[in-house]
Amino acid sequence: MFESLQEKLSRVFKSISGKGRLTERNISDAVRQVKLSLLEADVNYKVVKHFINSVKEKALGEEVLKSFTPEQHFIKIIRDELVKVMGNRVEDLKLSGRPAPVVLVGLQGSGKTTTAAKLAGYLKKGGKKPVLVAADVYRPAAIDQLVKLGDQIGVEVYVGDRRNPEKIVAEAMNKAKDEFDVMIVDTAGRLHIDEEMMQELLRIKEILQPDETLLVVDAMMGQDAVNSAKVFDDTLDLTGFVVTKLDGDARGGVILSISYVLGKPVKFVGVGEKLDALEKFYPDRIASRILGMGDVLSLIEKMEKELDREKMEKTAKKFLKAEFTLEDFLEQVKQIKKMGIDKIVEMLPSQLKTPDMDLATSEKELKKIEAVINSMTSEERRKPWIIDYSRKKRISKGSGTTVQDVNKLLKSYDEMKKMMKRFKKGKMPFIKF
Repeated sequence: MFESLQEKLSRVFKSISGKGRLTERNISDAVRQVKLSLLEADVNYKVVKHFINSVKEKALGEEVLKSFTPEQHFIKIIRDELVKVMGNRVEDLKLSGRPAPVVLVGLQGSGKTTTAAKLAGYLKKGGKKPVLVAADVYRPAAIDQLVKLGDQIGVEVYVGDRRNPEKIVAEAMNKAKDEFDVMIVDTAGRLHIDEEMMQELLRIKEILQPDETLLVVDAMMGQDAVNSAKVFDDTLDLTGFVVTKLDGDARGGVILSISYVLGKPVKFVGVGEKLDALEKFYPDRIASRILGMGDVLSLIEKMEKELDREKMEKTAKKFLKAEFTLEDFLEQVKQIKKMGIDKIVEMLPSQLKTPDMDLATSEKELKKIEAVINSMTSEERRKPWIIDYSRKKRISKGSGTTVQDVNKLLKSYDEMKKMMKRFKKGKMPFIKF
């Protein structure tokens, strides 16, 4: 999502690198470029004004002007200020009572229904027992959609009479008291804000007295999302936001603006279409990604959550013993595909990304490797040295690839085997990125 902003800021930092010392003039030039980059990223003008004033004041301080590493000091100032405008800290859901009501509100198309299911799945994994409540009686198939999503994650959905949202939430509250920890309510949205919509949401809020009233915001909407958020907050006194579609190609203005403008925290972000693609919002990690520093902590958490620990440990032991076969290689490819190579690359620091790193090509290569290994016999996977030219022709034909592709895979595997032998002898190999 932040590629364009990241690229522009990177150019700014390069412009001040190697200067030895910073002066008021080149700081002013750099700050001006940062300002333009933020405005082009659709960041709210009030946020940009506050951000730039704060950065300039700190950047003109004696510590930075006399620093031997002015570029690093300047980047640190930018990072710290980005964290501040995005809320400065991680905000958990504040849940009390049983069940604790969480009401999701927002415009139609923001991803509210899917977010309700994602949040239920997130809480379930955390040891809670959630129930979903279908209070959107207006959008065609909204209730059926929530029921289907609930089935996929193993969470019960209360639908009531499917006609009266206030009656549905009141009955759900009574039925959920002794059985569930959290009650997540999916309310109706509209294509635009209207008085009828707001009054209905107010009545639902009065019935439930929710612990959390979260506005689901589509990151693709830009400043329109911030403007509509103001109206929702004025009427409902929101407790926070969930920003969806953070994996899209939006410019990033919403995530950098909404918390500062409204004074309410972003609590979660949607980072994909899958039902487990909901993450807690960490301002410091997002700031690091914007500045090209990557998000290694989130990458580690994603690996721990999505990869099969037992299989990974088994593979690691084989690797260290130099017993790594093509079957193990295939398992690694499947694990990488499961995580999504685009997600992995997105979280890497920029210095580990090469200019020719093409995600589409990488995905294609993974599929090719998988197809080639799948076309081998069990014996060939365990003993690749028996693969002669006739076997290569058979494998390439069966996988829809070429003999050159098979040779490329076998060469990569041989290089990996050599590396394993160095590990076994206690020698750390040189790895070229």
